[in-house]
Amino acid sequence: MGAGRTGSVLAVLGVLGVCATRGPGLAAEGKAGGEAEWAEPWDGAVFRPPSALGAVGVARSPGAPRPGREEAVDLPVLLWWSPGLFPHFPGDSERIECSRGACVASRDRRVRRDSRTRALLFYGTDFRAAEAPLPRLAHQSWALLHEESPLNNFLLSHGPGIRLFNLTATFSRYSDYPLPLQWLPGIAYLRRAAPPLEERAEWRRRGYAPLLYLQSHCDVPADRDRYVRELMRYIPVDSYGKCLQNRELPAPRLRDTATATTEDPELLAFLSRYKFHLALENAICDDYMTEKLWRPMHLGAVPVYRGSPSVRDWMPNNHSIILIDDFESPQKLAEFIDFLDKNDEEYMKYLAYKQPGGVTNQFLLASLKQREWGVNDPLLPNYLNGFECFVCDHELARLDAEKAHAASPGSIPVPEPHIAQPSHMDCPVPTPGFGSVEEIPENDSWKEMWLQDYWQGLDQGEALTAMIHNNETLQGKFWDYLTEIFMKRNQNL
Repeated sequence: MGAGRTGSVLAVLGVLGVCATRGPGLAAEGKAGGEAEWAEPWDGAVFRPPSALGAVGVARSPGAPRPGREEAVDLPVLLWWSPGLFPHFPGDSERIECSRGACVASRDRRVRRDSRTRALLFYGTDFRAAEAPLPRLAHQSWALLHEESPLNNFLLSHGPGIRLFNLTATFSRYSDYPLPLQWLPGIAYLRRAAPPLEERAEWRRRGYAPLLYLQSHCDVPADRDRYVRELMRYIPVDSYGKCLQNRELPAPRLRDTATATTEDPELLAFLSRYKFHLALENAICDDYMTEKLWRPMHLGAVPVYRGSPSVRDWMPNNHSIILIDDFESPQKLAEFIDFLDKNDEEYMKYLAYKQPGGVTNQFLLASLKQREWGVNDPLLPNYLNGFECFVCDHELARLDAEKAHAASPGSIPVPEPHIAQPSHMDCPVPTPGFGSVEEIPENDSWKEMWLQDYWQGLDQGEALTAMIHNNETLQGKFWDYLTEIFMKRNQNL
């Protein structure tokens, strides 16, 4: 993930002033194949000597007393290995108050080998097997935050990759700190009134298509442009993004991503005139649902969706979206959209969830009610701070279990480590957006890029797992391990 993406995540979550202090990042490796040194833009002396821990900042509820120095020095430390996502400012360390007690959150990599550092927190898009901190220390948990698309790091879509971690916060409902509804602020977001049908009918009479496609990230694992291109043969589609573009947005300001975002009120007003929005995710994975799904519903349009195979589980009722994969061909889908476009009564059934009592999915309602974090909600933590406290509570519980075992080793067993499972991501190999793999030429860019990237992720996960099991200390050996795995795999073909 580049600095721009880090900044956008922090901006969405309301965490300010972090990226500006990020500094130059990783410096060149010191010893050949050794652990890379971190060029610190901040003063890491808070961990040298331990008594300096009394100087850390404190994240606590209003009115809570500031803890004394003697309390801070013994707290477990959580180290953000992706320091640009450190959710505190302006310092480089912060005492956080959580349900089970307090921890110190830090972004200073020089504290990695400290016995008090109990967990390393990684951002999935940034995680690189070749740069993982080695040796892996037995007393430390690895925690993964990866709410983004699986295309950013296919290593995590394979068992050997995801099982490198003890705790996870991903888009999957099965992760330890699940984030499947990260793009849905609440039920009220879905109840926004749709524009009158008369207004949309006038829009159609002016020559606009019934179907909108707004996408500027082309050539993705889900291969969505290939499907949309075929669909365009059977029904008019107005495409405004860089992918398959055939129309311009109405104002120059809206065309410039430096001056307008996808939540720009003027842009949303324009998009709401369309009755149907093509909503195709950039990758296919259970529970991976983004603004491409929720924004059309917010605007009162019907999403024509391809993405999470489990999307029905999360819909407000059982008649609110059109699933592309329910149709045997793009032509059949086009015929159905045309039918709805010409039959207002049938079309309005897809917007029934906006009426009082229209949201009937109890699983969706319960999931929104039970989640411990909020989206732009001042009364709840964002999921970044929420996951940080989740890790803190886990480490405090693990410390208690270790102390109990030490006090009664004969009767209380050593606590078993918690290991992430493939279901925490569970993303299958990419498939073509239209047609079969065999029908696509070998020199097709999608075939060359994404299939190779997916299977390389498996090799990388296996290589790093082997290095950890062998207690390797030199990162540079990763490429030797990777080459050996690649050669063995090809010998078996």
